[in-house]
Amino acid sequence: MALTLAESHDIIARAQKKAAELGIRITVAVVDAGAVLIALSRMDGAPPVSPQVAEAKAVGAAMLLRDGAALAELAKERPAFFSVVDRLVREPIVPGLGSVLVRRGDEVLGAVGVSGGRPEQDLECAEAGLSSA
Repeated sequence: MALTLAESHDIIARAQKKAAELGIRITVAVVDAGAVLIALSRMDGAPPVSPQVAEAKAVGAAMLLRDGAALAELAKERPAFFSVVDRLVREPIVPGLGSVLVRRGDEVLGAVGVSGGRPEQDLECAEAGLSSA
């Protein structure tokens, strides 16, 4: 079964709750298994570029079936491959902390990307978004 809009909104709410606890303002993007945007929400006061970055983090995770840290390793180890793949998808790919895959069992349903805090905070918020998903 595909990731639903309601599930996406729940992921966003949990990620934003964690951001509020951390005292930061973020944008959260949720994409499906094909890296198509399902939902995006920018907290009041989140950086203006954070929607684009959050979606690009989620798109990269979904398209390459890797979380942000693994994408960063791929970009470092195989820069030529990464630069080509980055141009093949509809959104640029942003490697680094702040994106995680959404799974149901062994099936990848999509990904969540977070932007607005420090990289470690973005990851913490993304993981909190999946805490009950």
